[in-house]
Amino acid sequence: MAYVATRGGERAIEQAERLYRARTGRITPARVKEIGAALPALVDRVQGEASLYAPDLAALALAQSGGDLYEALLLLRAWRTTQPRLQVARPVAADEGFTHRRISAAFKDIPGGQILGPTLDYAHRLLATQVLEGEAYKPAAVTPAASPAPARHPSLAAWQAAQGLVEPPAADPVEPDAIPDLTREPLLFPAKRAHTLQSLARADTGGTLALGYSAMRGYGTAHPTVNELRLSEVELRVRHPRGVTFSAGRVMTSQAEVVTTKGREKLRLGFAATLGWNEVKVISAATLDLNSPGAPKNSPVNEEFFLYHTEPVESSGFCIHFKLPHYVTFQSSLDALRDATAKRDAPAPAKTEETA
Repeated sequence: MAYVATRGGERAIEQAERLYRARTGRITPARVKEIGAALPALVDRVQGEASLYAPDLAALALAQSGGDLYEALLLLRAWRTTQPRLQVARPVAADEGFTHRRISAAFKDIPGGQILGPTLDYAHRLLATQVLEGEAYKPAAVTPAASPAPARHPSLAAWQAAQGLVEPPAADPVEPDAIPDLTREPLLFPAKRAHTLQSLARADTGGTLALGYSAMRGYGTAHPTVNELRLSEVELRVRHPRGVTFSAGRVMTSQAEVVTTKGREKLRLGFAATLGWNEVKVISAATLDLNSPGAPKNSPVNEEFFLYHTEPVESSGFCIHFKLPHYVTFQSSLDALRDATAKRDAPAPAKTEETA
């Protein structure tokens, strides 16, 4: 769809931006720090969808954009493209991470046990209105456990595979140095397995939820059960130019495995992972992954459909571009409409003896 660029009115455009900035006020380091402390889930969502683990920069992007998620993503992705890529970290196994939370809805007694960790899943949803009346809301102190849970937990899928319960993965293993990079290679279909998982890792949470929910409600071929949901910190292990592998720090990750037994002799797995803590995202994305093999074209669980339509920056940019002037194409459509109306309403030519 064609549109013309906005021209002229530079002062009006500048003033429009100033009006927007006036609403957000002065941005200070203290404000950025407060956003990071008060809104960790939002910061994690921005990090995951921007595919850049940088909590301070994500909080800054939220402050600078006034909380507009898509603007914050655009800021963070644009900044990331200016940075050099120094290393590619070694692959991380699920059982290597420092576990904060790990649950299963498929099995009660799983190896290593269920670790609830930090969650509001079982809390009462009561709005703390006393805060608006001047009373501070102070959460109850955490009571230390008598015996702390182990720092690391085994992979549930590996345990199931050892018992012959899980289908082997459809994709062949890829060497770490040969893993394709979606930020540097175009997404082509049928997509490489690595591209699919990378796309889902940085997909829009809301879009992924909508399409994943449609599959859960019957528009897919497989109903999911959460096999394992895990929140953990994983080591970034990189190789030094001198040949030594070392840890460059930790990043928080969420990962989900969902399973189905429908029409199968063994469990079939769907998987998704992302940076930060975003359980809704990874469960929905794993559901799409589970449903995608053999999905009919143009269905919500078809790989081409959901990977294209959950890309947050591209989809929001296309939607927002409709605000730009479309005067030429719209006037052309109006001219065609007027012409068709005029021809329809024109009186029929009178019949003469020669044409009778």
